[in-house]
Amino acid sequence: MSLICAISNEIPDVPVISPSSGAIFERRLIEKYLQDNGVDPISGKDLTVEELIEIKTPPVLKPKPPSATSIPAILKMMQDEWDVLMLHAFTQRQQLQTARQELSHALYQHDAACRVIARLNKEVTAAREALATLKPQSGIGSMQTVIQQPTMAPEAPGFASQPVEQAGMSDEVIQKLQDKATVLTQERKKKGKTVPEELVSAEKLRGFLTLSSHPGLHSASVPGILALDINSSDNSKILTGGNDKNATIFNKDTEQVVAILKGHTKKVTKVIYHPDENTVITGSPDSSIRIWNVPTSQTTLLLRCHEGPVTGLSLHPTGDYILSTSQDKYWAFSDIRTGRLLTKNLDSSERGLTAAQFHPDGLIFGTGTEDAQVLIWDLKEQSNVANFPGHIGEISAISFSENGYYLATAAADSCVKLWDLRKLKNFKTIQLEDGYEVKDLCFDQSGTYLAIAGTDIRVYLCKQWTELKVFNDHTAAATGVKFGRHAQWLASTSMDRTLKLYGIE
Repeated sequence: MSLICAISNEIPDVPVISPSSGAIFERRLIEKYLQDNGVDPISGKDLTVEELIEIKTPPVLKPKPPSATSIPAILKMMQDEWDVLMLHAFTQRQQLQTARQELSHALYQHDAACRVIARLNKEVTAAREALATLKPQSGIGSMQTVIQQPTMAPEAPGFASQPVEQAGMSDEVIQKLQDKATVLTQERKKKGKTVPEELVSAEKLRGFLTLSSHPGLHSASVPGILALDINSSDNSKILTGGNDKNATIFNKDTEQVVAILKGHTKKVTKVIYHPDENTVITGSPDSSIRIWNVPTSQTTLLLRCHEGPVTGLSLHPTGDYILSTSQDKYWAFSDIRTGRLLTKNLDSSERGLTAAQFHPDGLIFGTGTEDAQVLIWDLKEQSNVANFPGHIGEISAISFSENGYYLATAAADSCVKLWDLRKLKNFKTIQLEDGYEVKDLCFDQSGTYLAIAGTDIRVYLCKQWTELKVFNDHTAAATGVKFGRHAQWLASTSMDRTLKLYGIE
């Protein structure tokens, strides 16, 4: 071993093989050893210089340059190798984090599946016990009655499927809607003309900057975020719907994806985050509306009340009912607790519907049509009570102000019209540049500001209707815009696959 150590510290020489031990030595060193000892250093057998076998080796392909013999050059080489090592370690840490997230998501799905299986087993056991206790004279008809009661939709386990028949607007439902409207109207009168102290001022809003941009919420292979909503109770949770058929829940404070909701067979174009529960609602051109439980990322209700693409969704202020519109020319009112379709009505002129929004009181709502009409409906009477003509082209977005008096509408004519619900007339038109495509409208909770999403993001001061701020950071058309609590921040989505957040730096 001492010889081997010595060999490693000498200048390289021609290598040779000892026929006695088969070991490889440098000729200069083994010859010196044989002169002193005359035996193989490994096997201890007699060995002469003539018995050594020379190894024919090719010349070194990449010799070290002369500069590498200096200490600074050697230090630079070591620094380069260190940099490569650190970059490799960083890449491995990123891959590890991704693998952990995927594993966590898989474990959540597995846990949810186990819960569904356990519940189904319990239901099957209960059904068998019910069948066993049936009286013999009840006959086959009674057995069929029990068996035909569906507990889940055929698409996947764990769903409750909405029946085709309309349950109707019962007196109990109508009274519930009226009571909620009375409470909301009284609260609005108490607030009067004052605005919350926490509401951001117009001057501060003019100073908003882009705080962050998040491109990784949806698939890069099918780019585009099509819908946006914010949880009004937990103002850090943001819900987006994408071209990749998924809905994503993102926490802006931790900058982490909370849940990915998979189930739609086509893109997700409408999303709603329930204000009081950890529940979200999504609509898609696959003609379905899904109610999701966020902690489990599972569909709890599947509503099929339309035969065409779902084009509009709006949650009633009670938080128990959902309004939906579709290109099938119908609007529908459904119970999100039971999945029942309460009522479904055809547009009087049989036009495809493109947008839907509840009035803040919940007793009336607006719909947009493919032929530029804005219709106001009485929910209790299920009748069309007012029409707002004037746009050109398909209605792309409508939004009621929280003050209950204003309605903002947009269409393919590059303008936003403001309507006074008391006088039923258009009192202001915001004309945008030719070719400007408005995709979304949003008032803040106080009704002080109006945001427009389209070719860019614009914010207007209500009453004066002056432009406060324009954001041009998106590289493609903006598809959604929403105010955070007290307009302290703003969120927008775009076809460029990014979610952007704006506020005071």
